[in-house]
Amino acid sequence: MHIRTLLYRITIIPLPQWLLTLNKDMKMSIRAILTLVVAAAAFSQTAHAVVYPLPAPNSRLVGENIQVTIPSDSTDALEHFAAQYQMGLSNLLEANPGIDVYLPKPGSTMTVPQQLILPDAPREGIVINSAEMRLYYYPKGSKTVVVLPIGIGQLGKDTPINWVTSVQRKKERPTWTPTAAMHAEYAARGEFLPQVYPAGPDNPMGLYALYIGNLYAIHGTNANFGIGLRVSHGCVRLRDKDIKYLFDHVPVGTRVQFINEPVKATVEPDGSRYVEVHNPLSRTEEEFNSDTPAPLKLTQAVAKVVADASVSESTVNQALQNRIGMPTKVNGPAENVAPIEPAVPAAPQVPVIQQTNTPATPDNAQPAAPQAQPTITDAAPAAAAATDASKS
Repeated sequence: MHIRTLLYRITIIPLPQWLLTLNKDMKMSIRAILTLVVAAAAFSQTAHAVVYPLPAPNSRLVGENIQVTIPSDSTDALEHFAAQYQMGLSNLLEANPGIDVYLPKPGSTMTVPQQLILPDAPREGIVINSAEMRLYYYPKGSKTVVVLPIGIGQLGKDTPINWVTSVQRKKERPTWTPTAAMHAEYAARGEFLPQVYPAGPDNPMGLYALYIGNLYAIHGTNANFGIGLRVSHGCVRLRDKDIKYLFDHVPVGTRVQFINEPVKATVEPDGSRYVEVHNPLSRTEEEFNSDTPAPLKLTQAVAKVVADASVSESTVNQALQNRIGMPTKVNGPAENVAPIEPAVPAAPQVPVIQQTNTPATPDNAQPAAPQAQPTITDAAPAAAAATDASKS
């Protein structure tokens, strides 16, 4: 089979678009991308949803980073380890600068960034932080948070930000109705999509979908590649078992908030101050193609955390420059935190929620009133919207 045809069947994304899936500092060569896609096509991930106990209301730091040793005989691509540890590719690439994306060096150690700062958002329902490509789910009454990696919209087909909505309905085995703009996009390349893509394992929406508007959904995928990347037409993608977990546990009516928070910060109860810095999403082609790192703008909340007299300005500046996607302590004596180092990759070093097949019962509490849906330039006709039309 021709490699372009294989790539299209795996991802339903044109070959040139893969050049836009990584942030500027994480670009891969065409050879690396193709090698990784082909390797990942045969990979079947088996991880469960990772859950952290919620900290006190005045604390936002959870988890611990771990280090794993790549087996000496490993021939697995980075996606293999990303799926095993419930990470997106961007998470591992940020935490391990220079790591080989299609063949991590056998025998080398790799940091798995399982420590994180919770987003500056209500601990309610689902919070999606596009900048770090993570979804946070706060099960009602559980005092836990489930953290899952996601794929988001390509440059120019961005996933919404600064939007509060809710899960309007759920569907097993969804169909996919491409918008008129999608038909035109593919037709321009000599590729033609069906009017309605039938349900099944080859559907780009995967086997489960949570609809959060006429044109957006949180859904699965027909590929084992693209989580932690900008690959979709605006929807939020998850690995198969992750979307199955959400489908089974998230009630209709659950609040969903989209944010774009590349820099997070917290002041912990003991006075320790941390920042967590991710590569911001490129906003334009010029910004994406520039050799200069995309600028970071600190929110007032983050600026307040790092303005304290106890904070080391040089440590903050180093964190803003390195953008490793992990919490960095910026005040007081340096921490001596030794990561856990198993001999070979193992299950995540945090509690897990085992998946069940029992659908969740909707909560009685009513969600906050959704805000207006963001403006969409390629909206589908109302008739299409009624038949699972969405950005994939």
